Amino acid sequence: MACSTQLAVLRALAFVALYGLASLNVHASSEAQAASLPCEVGSYLMADGTSLDIGPGSPGQLRWRRPDGRTGALAPQGGNQWTSALGWTGRPDGHQVIIHCSRGEIRFDEVAGQRQPLVQTDTRFQSGDVILAGRLTLPPGQARVPIVVLIHGAEHSSALQRYSLQREFASAGIGVFAYDKRGTGASGGRYTQNYLTLAIDAIHATREARRLAGARAGRMGYQAGSQGGWVAPLAARIEPVDFVIVSFGLAVSPLDEDREAIEFDMERAGFGPEVKAKAMEFADAAARIVESGFTEGYEQLEAVKNKYRNEPWFGSVRGNITGYLLNTPTETIRRDAPRLLDGVPADYDPMPVLAGLDVQQLWILGGQDRDAPSGETLRRLTGLRSAGRPITTAVFPEADHGMYEFEKSPDGERVSTRQPEGYFYLMRDFIKGKLLDSEYGSAEISADRSGSRRGQRR
Repeated sequence: MACSTQLAVLRALAFVALYGLASLNVHASSEAQAASLPCEVGSYLMADGTSLDIGPGSPGQLRWRRPDGRTGALAPQGGNQWTSALGWTGRPDGHQVIIHCSRGEIRFDEVAGQRQPLVQTDTRFQSGDVILAGRLTLPPGQARVPIVVLIHGAEHSSALQRYSLQREFASAGIGVFAYDKRGTGASGGRYTQNYLTLAIDAIHATREARRLAGARAGRMGYQAGSQGGWVAPLAARIEPVDFVIVSFGLAVSPLDEDREAIEFDMERAGFGPEVKAKAMEFADAAARIVESGFTEGYEQLEAVKNKYRNEPWFGSVRGNITGYLLNTPTETIRRDAPRLLDGVPADYDPMPVLAGLDVQQLWILGGQDRDAPSGETLRRLTGLRSAGRPITTAVFPEADHGMYEFEKSPDGERVSTRQPEGYFYLMRDFIKGKLLDSEYGSAEISADRSGSRRGQRR
């Protein structure tokens, strides 16, 4: 679809979203009945002045997180005691944790802490004909605070259950509104990955957050990860906010993402341009299958597999959509793929929206992101910044998708260890509208041409 045509369609649909649906959440606030969390979950202020988040982990476990990016899995040892393993490695890291739920007390190694009295309000609000479950979390007190609305990626899990940022940001003096994506958790409706539908949901979530926060609501904006990087700018273009943070998202289409991921696969495996060109034949075949609605193109994909299956680089082809198609039986793809990729506009071009978005943006990218390689996105964002768009970019060179640093297991697979130092603090300062520091860990930061490096309201 041509850029001008696509943008015209989005504007028309935006009018419907703004005016056709505007009255639907006037009476849409009742308490969400989400599944209960373990009593240990919470944000703790430690005696040494630091903060510590305890959240759900793998079944039967908890997970601790520090604002500096360190994290570990907690396994129960009986009574109130837990032992920690580094990141997601399963390897003991020596930390010992004791949590007394009834007293709201914690001891992390030798440092004691107390649960912070964050103010949480559960709600239900309406978006179209769907009721969504949300939660506003505010710092203690009555002060006016910035509020960030968390937008999902493609996950099916409950944000209300799993998103630690709702407590971590609130612990840092920021209001947070989290909500379960339609068709997940405590929200109604059918799961979808249609960006416009999800953008409209985000708009109604922001309206609900503002309503609940009342006089405490300061500047408002979005933080979105992965697929949310297509949704948040669209929502901000339809109904402006004060800021947008995109973490490990993209300024290219999903099909272009797949092609970039395959190219990155070849680079990491040490293969050059000639092999990259051959590997693109897999991307071409995958694109034909997707664009046909999973009805055509299987013969083409099989032919490419037969052509290159004995090549030394064949096993290194991973990609995103392509990886799924290569490793899944055809009958399973025909049956499951339309549901798994429900609503995804595979050829969606985000540039018309971004080119006209006059909202302060912070794009945080991973230099080792295999799922959403950042090269072309960074080039496009740099061009938009040169054209006057208020865009700041930050690249953490050793971070994979999800903004996780990693180590490699003996079989060559990546195992996440932590988030980069500076990642959380960078988002915190941008949300608060502060002048950004010169350094946030290893991040390579490029600010908008005003040189302000500020997430300020325009």
